[in-house]
Amino acid sequence: MVRTAVTIAGVEFKNRILVASGTFGYGDEVCDLVDINALGGIVTKSLSLKPRDGNPPPRIAETPSGMLNSIGLANIGVRRFISEKLPFLQKLTTKIIVNIAASSIDEYCAVLDILEHEQGIAGYEINVSCPNVREGGMNFGIRCEMTAEITRRLRPLTKRLIIVKLTPNVTHISEFARACEAEGADALSVINTLVGMSVNIYTREPRISSVTGGLSGPAIRPIALAKVYECAKSVKIPIIGIGGISNWKDAVEFLLVGASAVQIGTANFIDPATAIHIALGIENFCRDQGIADVGDLVGRMKSGKEVSIVQSWL
Repeated sequence: MVRTAVTIAGVEFKNRILVASGTFGYGDEVCDLVDINALGGIVTKSLSLKPRDGNPPPRIAETPSGMLNSIGLANIGVRRFISEKLPFLQKLTTKIIVNIAASSIDEYCAVLDILEHEQGIAGYEINVSCPNVREGGMNFGIRCEMTAEITRRLRPLTKRLIIVKLTPNVTHISEFARACEAEGADALSVINTLVGMSVNIYTREPRISSVTGGLSGPAIRPIALAKVYECAKSVKIPIIGIGGISNWKDAVEFLLVGASAVQIGTANFIDPATAIHIALGIENFCRDQGIADVGDLVGRMKSGKEVSIVQSWL
């Protein structure tokens, strides 16, 4: 038997494969298509204090090997989630991680505080790629001190797992990783989407209403892999790798560079059972390789000679 489970800050996941926020709804939408309990965990669609309609359409566009989205954090709000979605999730044996989005630090705290009174939640993923309305819409996640402040404010409010989801749209993601670790984060999700855009050359209009949006899918996988590697070298807390994973080989790459677990995102739109196929694929790979524990893959890349980014261009 291959051991597939992983424990992060006292929370045991039956395997290292989770589904990413915004790509699996709240779980109940796909329950007739997928054995949800075969997943290591579900990260819910983002929740804010009040319901949000999100951005006007079009807000999704296909790109080469990827997808642009600008959903605008559309969601049903935390109180409707508790009354309409959480009862279903509480019946599952897979772990539930609630993704929290907000437009102020006080709102992050308020949403978490409301959820703290509910059962069946293993932890929280904090989406810092949100516009800070008090600072003109600048995203929290691109300022290290703001990311640190969110983590510092949330940590005393819960004993549950806190995972901070980092944006790649910064110069050195490792600085943000270290800041979150210092303020008490239990783990990091690396990475959120990259900023991208696409234009219809016939209408001369952007393909999504907000002009730019978040790029995801296989096109970003090499970038995500490098960011996970950078963070894993910089902190001791677990890294959950995200970005363009569509099969078990992709997932193994993330484990080898230091991810303790991975999330499957865009691939769920192609096949909502992708995460389950990946979990089985990794287990079979380990069995074939004589590896008793999937954890034995984590951080086991054989390092070559590492050079700076500038040197690698010369």
